[in-house]
This record gives sequence, structure tokens and C-alpha cells, in this order.
Amino acid sequence: MELELDFEKPVVELKKKLEELKHTEATSKVDLSAAIREMEAKLLELQQQVYGNLTRWQRVQLSRHPERPYALDFIQAICDDFIELFGDRTIADDKAMVGGFGRIGNETIMFIGQQKGRDTKSRKLRNFGMANPEGYRKALRLMKMAEKFNKPIVTLIDTPGAFPGLEAEERGQGEAIARNLLEMSVLKVPVICIVIGEGASGGALGIGIGDKVYMLENTWYSVISPESCSSILWRSWDHKEKAAEALKLTAQDNLDLKLIDGIIEEPLGGAHKDPEAVFKAVKQVIQKDLKALKAKEADVRIEKRIKKFSSMGVVA
Repeated sequence: MELELDFEKPVVELKKKLEELKHTEATSKVDLSAAIREMEAKLLELQQQVYGNLTRWQRVQLSRHPERPYALDFIQAICDDFIELFGDRTIADDKAMVGGFGRIGNETIMFIGQQKGRDTKSRKLRNFGMANPEGYRKALRLMKMAEKFNKPIVTLIDTPGAFPGLEAEERGQGEAIARNLLEMSVLKVPVICIVIGEGASGGALGIGIGDKVYMLENTWYSVISPESCSSILWRSWDHKEKAAEALKLTAQDNLDLKLIDGIIEEPLGGAHKDPEAVFKAVKQVIQKDLKALKAKEADVRIEKRIKKFSSMGVVA
């Protein structure tokens, strides 16, 4: 059974009617092909209307769809081979942060991403994609390893935020993220960052400094989630839709604000509707950009990377 969001109900209902019509034709001798074609055309028109006019909050909902592909799904689909690496060599292995060497053709790449869970057990294991300090230190260790062996880095961002627990703060959550920002800005190898789901605050930015930064079409990237923003401003989550509009957190908003370099299109209805098409699009972007980035000297890439992020925002 396909999971549906509130705004998708008209589409789902029409799909059911279409399936019933096809079933009736299959189980009877009545030719309903003309009616089926007409309903298919109506369905396509309705899908284009619904998904072509999504509000910012609706895109947030799509970014969190439980059937949406996660980091390991992308890595396993994109790579011919993948060897996962573990641990930060200081405290522990953070299961919310995954990474390792993957091969695309003859190119070996260090993939790093935030991983969510599909069920209660895996969500607990992955901490809902919220990394602790050891997760960011693990990511940095893998980045420095990639730099040592002169291998490019691709990060896949999908987190509701860095873990806000007391123990995370005691172990230096802020310092760990800040260290990553500093170190990523001067990495000598090409770095590509892609928001594949949620991109919340420093939790996302901790693996988000790259030569190229992309967002999938139905993702969000902001300093805070709509719910948290609503709870701060209105002491309630009831105004999350209003907060989402004010935050300007969609891929198009971020592109307009020159915070990202491009948007990777998704199938009509979201990445979960046709994951293979999304995997193919992401793979093409990675291959195209790596070819261009590797043609540049490391010093040139670093200077351009620093200038890009330093010029963001408004300084009074």
C-alpha cells in the first residue's frame, strides 16, 4: 500500500478509480480502453497540477517521505563497489554517519552521508539520522583519508539536525562541526555535496562545504526546521507552514539566494516514485563535475571554495 501525504489524496483517489477501471476491463469482455486513456490523461493533468504547485511545507513533507531513498540507497545504487569504513578512532562508530570508498567505473570516491532508519529498530540504531560529535569526527577522518590518497569526496546530506543531547554537547558537538567547516574548506581534493532529504542547520553544514553543492528538487536546507522555528516564535508547532514560507528553505529558494550551485530534478511526485531515475541523475552530476573539478589545480579549487562560502549572506 502506497503511503500518501494529505495533499496527495486527490491523486491517490483517482489512481484507485483508474485501477478499478482496468480491473473491470480485465475481468469482463467490455472494451474500456477509451475511458482508461481519458482517465490516465486526467491523472497526469492532476499530478502536474498538484506536484507543480507545492508549497514550501509540502516539499518539506516530501523530503521526509518514509519511502524516500536514503544515503546508503544512493551509494549502493551509484557505486559498482563500496567498502564501508567505521569509527572515529576516539570514541565510537556513529551509525547516523556512514562512509567509505566507492567505485564508479575507474573512479574511486569517498562517499559520506547521514543515514536514517526504515523501521523502529533501525531508526533507533541510526538515531534518526542525527549524528553525535563522533559522527562528524568520523566524517572528517574519512575526508582526510581521501585527501591522503588523492580521492574525491561526495557527501549526501539528510538530517533533521545534529543530535542535541546533553552528552553530545559534553563531547564537543559545536567544536566537531566547526572543525569540519574549517577542514573541508581547505581540502585539496574535489568535494561535491548533495542534499538528498533534510538539510537542517549545522548538522547538515557539518558535511556541506564543497566545490559544488546541489539539492534534489524536493529537499530543504535551512538554519532551522519549520517546527523548531514555529516553537521558538509562537511557542507551538501549529505555525510550521507559515515558518516554512518565511524560512525560504526549498531548493529553488537556495538557488535564488546563490547558496547552492544547482537543482537535481526528481520524478513527478518525489524521489520515491522512481528511485532509479534519481540515482541515475545524481550519478551523472557527480561524474560531470568530478571531470571538471579534477582538471583544476588544488589551490585554485580551494581559493574558489573559500570565496564562494565567504561571500554568502549580508554583512552590515
